[in-house]
Amino acid sequence: QVQLVESGGGLVQPGGSLRLSCAAPESIFNINRMGWYRQAPGKQRELVAAVTSGRNTDYADSVKGRFTISRDSGKNTVYLQMNSLKPEDTAVYYCFLSRGWVPDYWGQGTQVTVSS
Repeated sequence: QVQLVESGGGLVQPGGSLRLSCAAPESIFNINRMGWYRQAPGKQRELVAAVTSGRNTDYADSVKGRFTISRDSGKNTVYLQMNSLKPEDTAVYYCFLSRGWVPDYWGQGTQVTVSS
């Protein structure tokens, strides 16, 4: 089983920033897509952002212009810079890794809470 290690969640005030990191084992190869989903209480899990090996990115409409995803392919690590955070961004954020398009592996989840 591949373990994805997440870090960077926490409590932040509205308008603040957080940076999430997710690292996959460097022995993993043929990774196409890495990114983040999130799930808020009572809601379905939704894609937040993803980046392919070709550096193509996808963002949820609700985070465009505020979140930026980046990837260090040499280290199999993906980052999510979250700025101008809103209370509705509160959720558990899950990192994923895909060799194709559908997630093959998931992180354990990290809590992001935006509250004053």
